[in-house]
Amino acid sequence: MIDDIKAALEVLQKGGVILYPTDTIWGLGCDACNEEAVKRIYAIKNRIDSKSMLVLMENAALLDRYVEEVPEIAFDLIDVTDKPLTIIYDGAKNLAKNLVAEDGSIGIRITTEAFSSDLIRRFKRPIVSTSANISGKPSPSCFDEIEQQIIHTVDYVVKYRQNDTHKAAPSSIMKLGRGGEIKIIRP
Repeated sequence: MIDDIKAALEVLQKGGVILYPTDTIWGLGCDACNEEAVKRIYAIKNRIDSKSMLVLMENAALLDRYVEEVPEIAFDLIDVTDKPLTIIYDGAKNLAKNLVAEDGSIGIRITTEAFSSDLIRRFKRPIVSTSANISGKPSPSCFDEIEQQIIHTVDYVVKYRQNDTHKAAPSSIMKLGRGGEIKIIRP
C-alpha cells in the first residue's frame, strides 16, 4: 500500500488523474484545487462540467478551509454515521471553480478507508472522488467492473484492493442548508 500511496501522491502533485479505491466504490481522483486536473476528469468521464463532483477529505476539522460556513450539525452527522456519508454544503471556497456546482455548493465526504485517508493526509489537500465510469453508464462496484477505456486514460491505477470482490455501494447523500436544515438526497 505504501508504494501505491507514494506513486499516487506523485501523480496528484503533478496535476494528474488517478484511479483509486475509496470508502465506497472505485473513483477517479485528482487535486480538488487544480482546475486543469478537474477538467481532465470531466473529459475522461465524457461528462458535462455543470454536473459537479464530490470531494474526499480525511478530517472533518478541515471543512472550514473549503466551506464558508459549516453548520454545527455536520460534525454530529459525520460522527454518528455508520456508513459513508456525502454532505452537500453551501458556500464552497478554495476549490477548483469547475468543481463547484452552479449554486456554489460542494459535496464533501470524510473518508476513513485506509488508502484514501492516508493519501489525502499526505497530499494535504482534498481529492476529487467521482465514480470510475463513463457518464451515463453504471458505476462499478468493484475493480473488475471498470471499463478498460477508463483504466487506459488515467495517469496511475492503484494496485491496492484490485482483487477485492466485495460489492461496494455509493454513499448516502444529504444537503445541509446554512440554517441547519437537512434534505436527504440518497438514503
